[in-house]
Amino acid sequence: MTRNRSRGDDAQEPAPAATPAVDTRLLVREEGLRGYLREFWRKLRSGELGSLPVVLAVIIIWTVFGSLNSTFLSAQNLSDLSQQIVGTGMIAVGIVFVLLLGEIDLSVGSVSGLCAAIFAVLNVLNGMNQWLALLIAILGGAAVGLIHGFFFAKVGVPAFVVTLAGNLAWNGLMLQVLGSSGTVNIPSDSIVAELYSTIYASPAAAYAAAAVGVGLFLAASLLDAGRRRAAKVPSRPVTEIVLRAAVLAAIAFATAYILNRYEGLPLALLIFLILLVVLDFVLRRTTYGRKIFAVGGNVEGARRAGIGVASIRMSVFSIAGTMAGVGGIFLAGQIQSASQTSGGGNLLMNVIAAAVIGGTSLFGGRGSVWSALLGALVIGSIQSGMNIMGVSNAVQFMITGAVLLAAVVVDSLSRRSQKAAGRA
Repeated sequence: MTRNRSRGDDAQEPAPAATPAVDTRLLVREEGLRGYLREFWRKLRSGELGSLPVVLAVIIIWTVFGSLNSTFLSAQNLSDLSQQIVGTGMIAVGIVFVLLLGEIDLSVGSVSGLCAAIFAVLNVLNGMNQWLALLIAILGGAAVGLIHGFFFAKVGVPAFVVTLAGNLAWNGLMLQVLGSSGTVNIPSDSIVAELYSTIYASPAAAYAAAAVGVGLFLAASLLDAGRRRAAKVPSRPVTEIVLRAAVLAAIAFATAYILNRYEGLPLALLIFLILLVVLDFVLRRTTYGRKIFAVGGNVEGARRAGIGVASIRMSVFSIAGTMAGVGGIFLAGQIQSASQTSGGGNLLMNVIAAAVIGGTSLFGGRGSVWSALLGALVIGSIQSGMNIMGVSNAVQFMITGAVLLAAVVVDSLSRRSQKAAGRA
């Protein structure tokens, strides 16, 4: 006869041993090249495309225009392109921050024009010290962004409406600041003009900048891996870090070589790259940056985790206004004037397109400040190539719009694939 066991007997049975968790990254690295290829294919299938689409887009665009006209790939055109994308790229960085929240800012074009007008009027017409005028102009952009953030985060007005109203209001204020003349010319020896036009002709400058950038990347990667090993969490092996540094070195020194074949290293490009490095550190390595991703990924979850959602939103819109001001200053330095058309035209479309095309998601929670550089490079390359080919502005607008739509489609499909794979 089978004896029924008592509850006490059940309680005395040993629980099955827990299966230790295994980090998939360790398995990938143990398998070597095969593991990395398998992981790469898994990411593609699950929609984790990263910067791959925009890198492929740059290669295709450069190949097409280079084959149609050899002038496109000349050192002079590529050097000019590296300067021309700075103003748009600076403003697009601010858009990246806003998109990480899953929001949009439609005022950055008019804010950039307003900041350029503030500098020109204070410095050129009123004789204020140019550094002080520059600081006031950029702080003006930060204040405007903070106003947008307040109405969005505290009052509850949708960001789309707030910034659309701001686009009209700040454009009107810019016209008021410029006065009846409508245009203020900026002297070529002004700090704003020199920030854009200065080029370090010595070949050592470009190569030194490339070496410093690669060295900082290698040192930071090794230190991070060391800290992770000390904490007994998965880290990249030294061989992988060295390989990544070698790829970066190839790109950096090739860029330096091309720049040196023309005039040298543009100061505007150098400032842009330094700013990207700093803001990338803020987003990926600081608590504040992690809070931005948390709010963009899940607002309610971030609120329950104790994150001050309203303060994060206000600060992000202030950053967008600041970067719009910085970008507006560089655009004013490019044409050496501030006028009624500053911040107008297709600037707003280009900066939003640059952020999205570069890989920042419209749905929030995913992106990088480097998206601004890559996206601005795509937009700038298309415009430069079509200008060389003599294509009309109407066709340029249509092509740029098509590229933007394609980027949004890729983003939407990528998000759908990640949801299907349980990774979104």
